[in-house]
Amino acid sequence: MNSLYDELRVALHAIWTRRWLALAVAWGIAILGWLVVSQMPNRYEAKARVFVQMGQVLPAKIGISTAEQQNDVDTIRQTLTSAVNLEKVVRGTDLANTVSTPQDVADRVAALQVNIQIVAQQNNLFQITASASSPKLAQQIVAKLISIFVDQNLSDDRNDTQTTLRFLDSQVEQMQNRLADADAKRTQFQTQYLGSLPGTGTLQDRMSAARTQMAQIDGDLAAAQTSLAAINGQMAGTQANVAGASGVAAGPARARLAAIEGQLADARVKGYTDSHPDVIALKSQLAAARAAAANEPAGAVGAGAQPNPVYLSLKSMQVDKQAAVAALTARKAQLQGDMNAIMAKLNGDPAVASEQGQIERDYQVLKDQYDKLLGDREEVRVREQAQTQTDSVKFRIIDPPVAPRAPAAPNRPLLLFGVLIIAIGGGIGATFALSQMKTTFATAGRLEKATGLPVIGSISERVSRADAALRRRKLRLFAGASGGLVAAFVGLLAVEMLMRGLAA
Repeated sequence: MNSLYDELRVALHAIWTRRWLALAVAWGIAILGWLVVSQMPNRYEAKARVFVQMGQVLPAKIGISTAEQQNDVDTIRQTLTSAVNLEKVVRGTDLANTVSTPQDVADRVAALQVNIQIVAQQNNLFQITASASSPKLAQQIVAKLISIFVDQNLSDDRNDTQTTLRFLDSQVEQMQNRLADADAKRTQFQTQYLGSLPGTGTLQDRMSAARTQMAQIDGDLAAAQTSLAAINGQMAGTQANVAGASGVAAGPARARLAAIEGQLADARVKGYTDSHPDVIALKSQLAAARAAAANEPAGAVGAGAQPNPVYLSLKSMQVDKQAAVAALTARKAQLQGDMNAIMAKLNGDPAVASEQGQIERDYQVLKDQYDKLLGDREEVRVREQAQTQTDSVKFRIIDPPVAPRAPAAPNRPLLLFGVLIIAIGGGIGATFALSQMKTTFATAGRLEKATGLPVIGSISERVSRADAALRRRKLRLFAGASGGLVAAFVGLLAVEMLMRGLAA
């Protein structure tokens, strides 16, 4: 610990003995550093925050969606610092006074591209920052950028919409002509090659439709034939005539039997199965009625016999079912003939089917494109009306650009103070380095350590009164020179504050 303390004392003594050198180095470094700091140009930053509010006047189905509007704003934000827009900024601000040739304009544009920043803070809020050599110029640059931003959104977007609408009108007209030619070719082909064939569409489509109809008719015909067979079976077990009042009267048991048989026939026509409760009940009643009718004396049926109403009902149903079966059979034969004709066309001339398929595909492609163009044109037309009658995007300046009162860069007070600290450190370091290069010994212990010989003693310095007075004067001069360095620093700070006030 004592050794460290001794070393520190020795170092301080060496610096103090060369204090004038340290002061001179400090003054040199300070003057040079402050001169460099004074030559640094001031950069003033002007900022503005703009909020973009999306309009919700019309739904997104007609092409004015919020996402699309947000993309438009992002595009404008990204292209705002383009060379064309920055040239407008140069022409519309005080920068115009500093340009005389196209090369000057290009240089100013290149500098603005570096000194302008547009940062999105939230979805609809972003900040425009511009730095310039004067507060007024920085404010002008930001204000001009906001003006260009609004003009691009309100005027350029409408001009783009009108240009798009004119382009779509021309495309729709061309597509109409192409579609009319394709339709005429399609009609001519069908009239020439397919006029006698049934159905519409290509040969494959017609064949597929015919097969579908044939399958449906086969199912209907099978059901009709089954129903006709059931009716024929019921008619076989039903009497065509029953005894009337003019002949031998049929007993009540026989009349009841005929009525139950008619009810059972109606139930079967309706589709009731043997497990149906009504059919089970009728069968039990039928068995009892047959037993009663068998025990009743039979009477001859004479001139008074009359038709059985149950039989007549079944006969009427039989006629309807026969007509349905005949119609379905005829339709099946017609479809079979159509299928044969189409198949003969396919087998006889395969090139016709291929050509028709190509014509139909071309026509459908043109039809889809035409419908899409019509939809797009209508959306753009409605958008143009909405942009003319309403404001789809509204701008609101949250923080308008103002002239900054202090430069954003450089931080001259901090730099001045930093130069002062470096100057003082440089002076001390220079004197310490110089003391290390000279072979002098401040204490007897250092001399003994360096030579390895014992030191018998040391002689103290005696200072006369004249020398002491001279040393005091030199000390006052040193203090004044050191204080002058600090005073120079304070004076430079005062000048900087004064310049800031004048610039604001």
